[in-house]
Amino acid sequence: MTENTDVVVIGGGYAGVMAANRLRQRDDVTVTLINPRPSFVERVRLHQLVGGSDDAVVDYREVLGEGVRLVVDTVTRMDAAGRRVTLASGDTVGYDYLIYAVGSGSADPSVPGAVEFAYPVATFEEAGRLRPVLDAAPATAAVTVVGAGPAGIETAAELAEAGRTVTLVCGGVLGPYLHPRGRRSVAERLAALGVTVLEGPDTKVTAVTRDAVQLSDGRDLPSEVTIWTTGFGVPDLAGRSGLTTDALGRLLTDETLTSVDDPRIVAAGDSAAPSGLALRMSCQAAMPLGARAADTVLSRIAGEQPSTLNQVFAGQCISLGRRAGIFQFAHRYDVALWFHIDGRPGARLKEFVCKGIVKHLAGEARKPGSYSLHRISGGPKRQQLLQAKRREAPATLIGNLGRP
Repeated sequence: MTENTDVVVIGGGYAGVMAANRLRQRDDVTVTLINPRPSFVERVRLHQLVGGSDDAVVDYREVLGEGVRLVVDTVTRMDAAGRRVTLASGDTVGYDYLIYAVGSGSADPSVPGAVEFAYPVATFEEAGRLRPVLDAAPATAAVTVVGAGPAGIETAAELAEAGRTVTLVCGGVLGPYLHPRGRRSVAERLAALGVTVLEGPDTKVTAVTRDAVQLSDGRDLPSEVTIWTTGFGVPDLAGRSGLTTDALGRLLTDETLTSVDDPRIVAAGDSAAPSGLALRMSCQAAMPLGARAADTVLSRIAGEQPSTLNQVFAGQCISLGRRAGIFQFAHRYDVALWFHIDGRPGARLKEFVCKGIVKHLAGEARKPGSYSLHRISGGPKRQQLLQAKRREAPATLIGNLGRP
């Protein structure tokens, strides 16, 4: 009689759902997904939740495969030695293998007043708290968005298109990932929407008050609603559970996404730091990492050597309101190219991508093992970076790279 294998997946986001669905390729694997929310959050639509054009949630029945046990709770501790996790409810869940996919959220800002007076938007709960604040504010209220990455740009554009008076404080360059051509296109669209964009080294925020934002050049910007989109942080669950993490708190793994501490623990998504060389935090990375993590577990169950990470990137897509957007193409190793698609075609492509994410998850739910984008080669760049890192890394990490 075949022995059953219990796999627990912590986190029901892009990486966790992909991993949970993919694990169902074997009938002798029981999958439990633990997530603090009863619905799947489309994180790529949180700016739409803030702007009121989408609720940013999908029923798990649409994206989670039949047979996956969903536990709505929060893991407070992982016991690697005992192979079990403790939940906020007090219950415990045992496992043979664990996939750590807790995702990311807002980083705690060190800027004085930011915690008290600014509204982060990196999670569903944060975006939900901001929505009624905006609804209660006068239409003419000055809104300041701090941070000029995708979240900041999308939030600023969404609110400006709805008629809000928006200032986007970059603290540096607008859209750091973008090619200069793509950056110009975004700047033109924001200008057309009436967004005031403040760029340059003198635009770093030094303090936030109830009704203003102070900049490093001494300016005080009136701000009735301040939105904080800069920086990401990860839950400290791995560190609190005694596992090795990188400086940000991501679980440190080898190139098969296996924890350097325990071969029964595998990580995926924003909370993973493979070889200390983590990928860009994004759903574009999370879903392939979820598939790769599941494949690693399935390989170990089968007594086979797991494949190593070699991920490809296509670029970055950004909404610029409901009627425009940009898809910034990139080298497969995630450096922007000169080519982009913008305007209405960019908006349609962005929406196609957002819908496609859900379709990929639903497709894996219907037919486990059908997803294959994680097998597309990202080229030699990562190996080159790893070789450079090996020359500097401690021997303990080198020995773990690609281990069985």
